[in-house]
Amino acid sequence: MKTSDIIKVGACTLNRAFGYNPKVSLRLIEETGSIEALFRLSERKRDDLLGPFSRFQGLLSDDEFFRSEKELEELSGQGIQFVAYGEADFPSALAECPDSPTGLYVRSVSPLSDIFNSGPYISIVGTRDVSFYGQEWTRKIVFTLAQAQHKPTIVSGLAFGVDIMAHRAALEAGLRTIAVIPTGPEDIYPNAHRRYAEQIAGTPGCALVTDFPPGTGAQAATFLRRNRIIAGLSSATIVVESKRKGGSLITAHTAFDYGRDVWALPGRIDDVRSAGCNSLLREKVAEPIADVEALPDALGLGTYNRRRKAELEEEVRDRYSGSTDADTLEKLCRIAVCIKLNRGICVEELAEQLGIDYVQTATLVGTLETGGFIVTDLMQRCMILVRS
Repeated sequence: MKTSDIIKVGACTLNRAFGYNPKVSLRLIEETGSIEALFRLSERKRDDLLGPFSRFQGLLSDDEFFRSEKELEELSGQGIQFVAYGEADFPSALAECPDSPTGLYVRSVSPLSDIFNSGPYISIVGTRDVSFYGQEWTRKIVFTLAQAQHKPTIVSGLAFGVDIMAHRAALEAGLRTIAVIPTGPEDIYPNAHRRYAEQIAGTPGCALVTDFPPGTGAQAATFLRRNRIIAGLSSATIVVESKRKGGSLITAHTAFDYGRDVWALPGRIDDVRSAGCNSLLREKVAEPIADVEALPDALGLGTYNRRRKAELEEEVRDRYSGSTDADTLEKLCRIAVCIKLNRGICVEELAEQLGIDYVQTATLVGTLETGGFIVTDLMQRCMILVRS
């Protein structure tokens, strides 16, 4: 077997055996020098490394190795990729973590090199029970980052609330996004977000990522393990809203332990949804987001281009505020900004990204075209005419 195949199959075997005890895998790799060297040893010598009384005896057997080989072959046929610890395309920030997984399963239309070598990566997490305040600020933060000099990839967990809003806002703003899921690569959780998951997997540069083998269902322990991947992939973690206890707080503390930057959105002291963020700020784990326009520079993304979105939105509001209702006006602004950030996007893609009915999207696109804000070609691809 080729060296590259031994590394992938060996990493898959280690991950399945010690996924909840990743430091065991890393110690074995350190002891033998590499994944390849570990699995070129005899089965007996592998067991000797674990020790005669280890509860892990037999988990690195030849049968387990061949099981991993078959698993990866089957997943490859389903379009699911696998990247091993130590390979060039394994995310470098995650590899630096003391409890890094030995492999990741990836669903994407892009090659691994386009997904994990195109940073920076910023994770945005928060409560499932998100308030209107949290919804508004999730979108503001993502759209502000989209107008920075260096475009980040938004990382989150596909969960209800802040997570899914961060993913959807990233797609809407033309940013890449990675959803780290708490199940095997063939599954989606929650099922209610399957449409968004498929959209992420089908968008170039975006991906669904997990370190759980096929057949793993969502349970309490898988969410905790998933959170460390979110924190480890990212150079910084932003917590929008969190109760006093919750997964986003665990992600934030994990990121802090990894030596990564943590930011939190302050909230009212009597708001239970902000209690977690306020405690992160009080404990000096996180920095406060006091000026969202200064955030890109603080995150190392360069300066914020205020004019790129604000002037267009202002012009659209000025034109239509007296002739349409508030809901329609808001949709006109969202469509205009989305087109500006995604030149050449078609009407069908607009409708999907924004979650607006196709017929209504087409009608509003026609309104913006009649108003001289955009132009569409024969393929229904949309481009802004307003100068920025």
